[in-house]
Amino acid sequence: MPKRTLVEMQQLCTRYLPHHISNYRGLREHLLELGETVPPDLRPDMYGEGELVQSFEADIAALLGKESAVFMPTGTMAQQILLRIIADRTNNRSVVFHPTCHLELHEQKAYQRLHNLQAILVGDAENLLKPEDVFTVKEAFSTLLLELPQREIGGQLPSWEDLQRLTLWARDKGIHTHMDGARLWQCTPFYQRELAEIVVPFDTVYVSFYKILGAIAGAALCGPEDLMQEARLWRHRHGGKLFALYPMILSAQLGLKKHLPQISTYVAKAQSIAASLCELPGITVNPNPLQINMMHLYLEGTQVDLENAAQIIAEEDQVFMFHTLRPTRLAGVQKLEVTVGDAALELSDDEIQALFEKLIHLSHVHRTG
Repeated sequence: MPKRTLVEMQQLCTRYLPHHISNYRGLREHLLELGETVPPDLRPDMYGEGELVQSFEADIAALLGKESAVFMPTGTMAQQILLRIIADRTNNRSVVFHPTCHLELHEQKAYQRLHNLQAILVGDAENLLKPEDVFTVKEAFSTLLLELPQREIGGQLPSWEDLQRLTLWARDKGIHTHMDGARLWQCTPFYQRELAEIVVPFDTVYVSFYKILGAIAGAALCGPEDLMQEARLWRHRHGGKLFALYPMILSAQLGLKKHLPQISTYVAKAQSIAASLCELPGITVNPNPLQINMMHLYLEGTQVDLENAAQIIAEEDQVFMFHTLRPTRLAGVQKLEVTVGDAALELSDDEIQALFEKLIHLSHVHRTG
């Protein structure tokens, strides 16, 4: 059958499994929705200067319990800047993080090439970072970077006790603690704590506004005022002092208003979906049980067969199943990341279970036919 693009498949569908419905309706619809929330006396910023940006940064700092915040176009920029500043201040260019850290996997080793930073990778790539993984590091290092939740292993989170052990150990040794909190918004149900309380053990934190909040783009780096002032200089050096930030700010404000209050609902829905999928042959759910509104599904089948099956479902059932499959070390098994947002709320657990049952069945038919 003719291969359809993801966009073509999305256009066939009236319902969607991952993320939010607004992710599929497109920029025009998002801007129309955004326009309804714009105050009539809005004054756009210029190069990040102005009341709109400053008040938003103050709101984010207060939400996360930090002294100051800086809006950044990307999280990649935010975290590289933070690590560079701490390395310069401490005269130590070594940083500790997990092998699946975003800086290691998805940024073309920019921390090395741009900032001459050296990574000390600790822990097993397939498992949650443990305190003992860090405590046994012999080399001196400037920053301990912890990702909450750990995206590449299905959104797993350390226990509150382990988190306290890690951060207190680092503080006692004068090591800067930084949270990659791109998906921090999703952690509150697991820890049963407010965002600011989760952030307290960390000197600095980065958050994303498009992950789960559905904003156009943008991030924030939060921490002490003097460090954030220096981060503003590095934002300029990185080319992040854009002529206008207000479209991203307005979109982030809308995402916080719409989706942050729904996190517990998304998590509960994800957990019920995962429970139903665990019953199906050919599917393994990780982690089990879920800790946030994300899961990794290990699907038996080839990438081509599963993608063909998803296209048939889009054509016959008008449901969009997924964006990307990733290979695993196991032959004939693909990994699918599912983040549950408002789109999945329109599908019952029984419907979702039936759709995945059909997906596995169709991929098997392709493979054997």
